[in-house]
Amino acid sequence: MKNLKYKNKILELSLLLNFAQKPIQILDSVKWGDEIEEGLLKSNFKELPVIDYKLKPLKFDTSKKLQEFRDLRLKITNELGDQDPLAAILIRNCIQYEDVVRMLMNRGTHVFYDYSKKLYGSPSELCNDGKTKLSDLSHSLNSLLTSLEESRFGDIYEKNLTAEMVVEELKIRLGNYFVSENIKVKLSDGIISDASAGSDYIKIKKGVMFSQRDLDVFEVHEGRVHLGTTINGQNQPYAKWLSKGPPCSTVTQEGLAVMMEFLTCALIPGRAKRLNDRLIAAQMAEEGANLLEVIDYYRGKNQTDRQAIRNAGRIFRGASLEGGTPFTKDIAYLKGFVMTYNFMRASVKDGRADLIPFLFAGKVALEDIPVLFDYHQMGVIDLPKYLPPQIRDLNGLVMWMTFSHFLDNMKIDGLVPGKKSSETGIIKKAS
Repeated sequence: MKNLKYKNKILELSLLLNFAQKPIQILDSVKWGDEIEEGLLKSNFKELPVIDYKLKPLKFDTSKKLQEFRDLRLKITNELGDQDPLAAILIRNCIQYEDVVRMLMNRGTHVFYDYSKKLYGSPSELCNDGKTKLSDLSHSLNSLLTSLEESRFGDIYEKNLTAEMVVEELKIRLGNYFVSENIKVKLSDGIISDASAGSDYIKIKKGVMFSQRDLDVFEVHEGRVHLGTTINGQNQPYAKWLSKGPPCSTVTQEGLAVMMEFLTCALIPGRAKRLNDRLIAAQMAEEGANLLEVIDYYRGKNQTDRQAIRNAGRIFRGASLEGGTPFTKDIAYLKGFVMTYNFMRASVKDGRADLIPFLFAGKVALEDIPVLFDYHQMGVIDLPKYLPPQIRDLNGLVMWMTFSHFLDNMKIDGLVPGKKSSETGIIKKAS
């Protein structure tokens, strides 16, 4: 067991880190004004808009902020030593925030992309098997998802819920889940996405109509994952840094949120297509497509002009609009799903399913989880207070992952009657 002096050092350093990162608001710093959307519509998508980020100054002094993180790194080393595993996590997070500051200092330039790629990754990077590219995933999914029509598989979820109705229902659902917390659900007209989570609240986009399935996704994705991990981090007695997410935790966060949509059957083909389109759009932009070309891609998906602008805008926030250097944060959803799925699968294979609940300990990176588990044994890290039922009782998930090790390697071409096998060239007849 670690002594109280060590625990209090972790608490002190955690609070210093949380304070230092507080004014750094990435998405707010790269947000576009309404005039950009109106200008694109007025030009009939013939002219790239001009965005001058100098007119949107950052809310902190960049030089002082960089020095603050450097000083904190030195303090962590002096207080905990350079061999301490928790010190390594805290120092890495400081370095990540320094890179975020440098990224925001270079909004609108290719340097912004260099830091974005360093922090969030690239569509062209390899997955954790060392051979499959993320872009391979996007093309494979696009082919499969395009062939799926939701009307063939069950209920059609009409968008018949107002934002106000969604707010009221989420208050009830999340109030029953976060029984000891003061959770707020409110309307907002200042967010790009349909919903977003904060430290103790969820915002729902005002004026939008939603379906019952959308409501289910918000409950799981924004509520049980994003809000849940924040609250679990806040409830840590010493490791308070877990309530705040540096970029290295973003991939885990978004991947875990999509994974929970998957486990609760809230993920449907239309939703999966939208997530995959983000990866495809990021790849297009990285390969040189400009803002207008990515907007045209989304318009070709039968989206309204305003929807297309907002979805394409996600890839170009803070980046050059000319193409080649996008903001790559939106690859986190599917990249994170693959990484989280494989982490769970490997944990079960290695007899370490007890690691899986620590995905919810706070804003974690996957590589942190074994360390957090060890320090739980030492009394420094608490088990997550709020866990979805599928994680609180791991029996079902463990069995799924156990069978997946065998089934994922099976060849299935030709198993469907009447379908031609790509390997044998024969038609399989029904038995």
